[in-house]
Amino acid sequence: MDSPAADRPSAARRRRTLSPSLIEGAAGFSAGVASCLAAHPLDLLKNRLQLNTQRPSRPGDSLRILRDVVRDEGGARALYRGLWPNLLGNSLGWALYFFFYGSLKQQLQARRARGEGLASTDFFAASIVAGLLTGACTNPVWVVKTRMLERGANHPSAYRSMAYGLRHVWATRGVRGLWAGFMPSSLGVLHGAVQFSLYENMKKHRGALVGGQDKLTNWEYVYMSGGSKLLAGAITYPYQPIRARLQQYDAAQQYSGVWDVLRKTYRNEGFLAFYKGVIPNTLRVIPTTVVTFLVYENTKLYLPSMFQGDEQVSRGQE
Repeated sequence: MDSPAADRPSAARRRRTLSPSLIEGAAGFSAGVASCLAAHPLDLLKNRLQLNTQRPSRPGDSLRILRDVVRDEGGARALYRGLWPNLLGNSLGWALYFFFYGSLKQQLQARRARGEGLASTDFFAASIVAGLLTGACTNPVWVVKTRMLERGANHPSAYRSMAYGLRHVWATRGVRGLWAGFMPSSLGVLHGAVQFSLYENMKKHRGALVGGQDKLTNWEYVYMSGGSKLLAGAITYPYQPIRARLQQYDAAQQYSGVWDVLRKTYRNEGFLAFYKGVIPNTLRVIPTTVVTFLVYENTKLYLPSMFQGDEQVSRGQE
């Protein structure tokens, strides 16, 4: 008769087994941290360009803004103003997104016959729902991030910290202020849906050619993630300036809602205003997306193997 102690190694092995959704979440969190640290100054630049409502963009605006930030707002350190909410929003956002996305794919796969893969519509639907859930969870962080990037630390009304910003938004505008810009963000979910649908299908097609997705190289992840992001961004970018303008400090005084932003932006600045900041955004998102997906795919690959190594040690001790 086996003793209770004999069952402990198997119980330990069960505890060490990570669920696919948890692996997706951990991979997404790691990817979000890495991508945010890599390109925060470009995010600040994009934000300042999007919130410039005084005149159309002109050549040299990006260099002028970066020069002014360094000269007037505290040196090179000012380029990382708002890093904490950006870091939290990106890491938490990617973690939640991949967690929801992985869970939804599991549920959809469970409805399929054995050996039958998911269709493009399944990837698209999973990414839409995952994006909406993630946006609802992280919107307050993005409101504070937008406002911290809008003004330098030496501005009289600048937020001293993320916690201070959240308290200020709550005190002045309540729940409506914390979820300002959620509607255009919801429209932006289409961006993630297009990107992930393209990426998953590229990965699926290439994996079939090389004998399995676990055979894909980092270089293949680079061109698949970069290509899918570029195509998705070209289609859906205009929602970003709209969201930024609804989340800025004086949004309640300037705009009554999404349609008011659209009308005033088009009337005062023309169609190209909806693409303000697109160049620094492209320079930011392509390398950060590549970093994100490289970290994500490699973490997803190697994290389970770390726990499998623990299991092998425990088996050797039995």
